[in-house]
Amino acid sequence: MSLPNIVSIPVLKQRYQWIAEPLSFLEQAVKLHPNIFTAQIFGAKEPIIFVNHPQAIQEIYSNDRKTFKAPGNPDGVLKPLIGEHSLMLLDGEPHKRQRQLIMPQFHGERMQLYGEIICNITDKVFSDIPQNKAFTARDVISDISLSIMLQVVFGLHEGERYQQIKRGIIGMMDLFRSPLAFSLLLFPFLQKDLGAWSPWGNFLRRREMLDKLLYAEISERRSQLNDPNRVDILSLLMSARDPEGNSMTDQELRDEMMTLLVAGYETTATAMAWGLYWLHHKPILRSKLLEELDSLGENPDPITISKQKYLTAVCNETLRIYPVAMTTFERQVEEPVELLGHKLKSGSYIWSCIYLLHHREDLYPDSKEFKPERFLERQFSPYEFMPFGGGVRRCVGYALALFEMKLVLATAISRYNLELLDDKPEKPQRRGVTIAPARGVRMKMNGVRVPQKSAVPIVSK
Repeated sequence: MSLPNIVSIPVLKQRYQWIAEPLSFLEQAVKLHPNIFTAQIFGAKEPIIFVNHPQAIQEIYSNDRKTFKAPGNPDGVLKPLIGEHSLMLLDGEPHKRQRQLIMPQFHGERMQLYGEIICNITDKVFSDIPQNKAFTARDVISDISLSIMLQVVFGLHEGERYQQIKRGIIGMMDLFRSPLAFSLLLFPFLQKDLGAWSPWGNFLRRREMLDKLLYAEISERRSQLNDPNRVDILSLLMSARDPEGNSMTDQELRDEMMTLLVAGYETTATAMAWGLYWLHHKPILRSKLLEELDSLGENPDPITISKQKYLTAVCNETLRIYPVAMTTFERQVEEPVELLGHKLKSGSYIWSCIYLLHHREDLYPDSKEFKPERFLERQFSPYEFMPFGGGVRRCVGYALALFEMKLVLATAISRYNLELLDDKPEKPQRRGVTIAPARGVRMKMNGVRVPQKSAVPIVSK
């Protein structure tokens, strides 16, 4: 038994490309070995087996925690950001406990209230952009996404602490957005506190300031647990109890808040920026979506908007072509097993590669083309389309993330006339853990849009 299809690209080049040009690296490797290959990349202590064949992915997830274990990652690269009690890093029973406490908070009747908050924030931010004013959609959407996180997840509203926490989060996240800066998280030997002006020292001080604010908010919120108006995720998590009747500690709450922030703020903002780009890069698609949205009449409720078929197809195609994460969390082979004709030894590490899965020509013909109709013509299985991962490590907040994406895009394009300033295609570029539009999607505000009242739904099925 040996590692399957070891990529012949020199190791140093593999590692450089994974940081600076990850999509280029993946596309080179899959040309050499279409379904499964082994690579040596930064951020992983062992060689990683990359899999993108849906049958193999189904086998991995069907045997979740049996043949293929879904381990925690206590020494993961994001630990300095999200903390050791993060759901991302936990394993076994602690992971199961935290997931059972967190999952229910992203579903149910609260979604209507969350939807109203999302639409109001989006409308406010876009209405503040002056007419004929150029702006970068990525920055505007990031502001919207963070404001949503602060209100819906943290339960914060305008005020001094709100602004302090917002500035603290932006400052800390900005430190890791470029490929070079992100390498600080990949190389522990660079994590040296050489003073406030050193990269790692700067990060530690920013984290300390943000932690003080978060712990102060948690402490204050504990005195408001009986407030029936508190329906934010933080307050609900404080009230949640595991089967033994135990609640989450302050540190667990802090770490989960940071996890939701890291997993939901940057990634969702990036996906929404791509959505705005594609809808304006291909005006015919925007027209189809506007027909559907205009047919709902004035002031449709958020739940109704989120159920629209063409809007769902647009969001799914956006998440397909440049998924918010390139790979799933790792799986570890528990016992010798055969996968796609290759015998894998126990202890091997496997990543299901979401990006390569989403660009398989046998599943998605002309995969580089943006075609929302794919999702109207065919139902894809969870092993063919998996933008939020799968199994016990599937993104815990995926329902809220997709809900937010639908409402922000629907609100922006149905209420405002926006225009791309550049005809050149946007190129994908690593931005922290996500693949973002390199130029940020430069646009212009052309004023408020008047809905077409005579519109008929474009999707009737």
